[in-house]
Amino acid sequence: MARIKLHVKKNDKVMVIAGKEKGKIGRVLRVFPKTQRVIVEKVNIVKRHTPPSPTTGQGGIIEKEAPIHVSNVMIMCDKCMNPTRVGRKILEDGRKVRYCKKCGELIDKI
Repeated sequence: MARIKLHVKKNDKVMVIAGKEKGKIGRVLRVFPKTQRVIVEKVNIVKRHTPPSPTTGQGGIIEKEAPIHVSNVMIMCDKCMNPTRVGRKILEDGRKVRYCKKCGELIDKI
């Protein structure tokens, strides 16, 4: 099976562009390449009813983020402050980097 390449990585700032959470902005907490889903901070909050256990303690209703499909998020550019498509290019020193298609600013600053 081929490796699936996504346009988002952990800690990217993204905007939700579709669904009930449309317009919300948050950071990517986790990426699931096989299912093409991401968990975004404070987006798609669900309630989980958990019984008491040694690890969770008292139990009860816990609110946590649920995964959303990667096609429903766009990366936010730090320079132009807009959601943007992502391009990839190879620099002179051989590094592969992502860049903003609107303003050309590098997204991967390492």
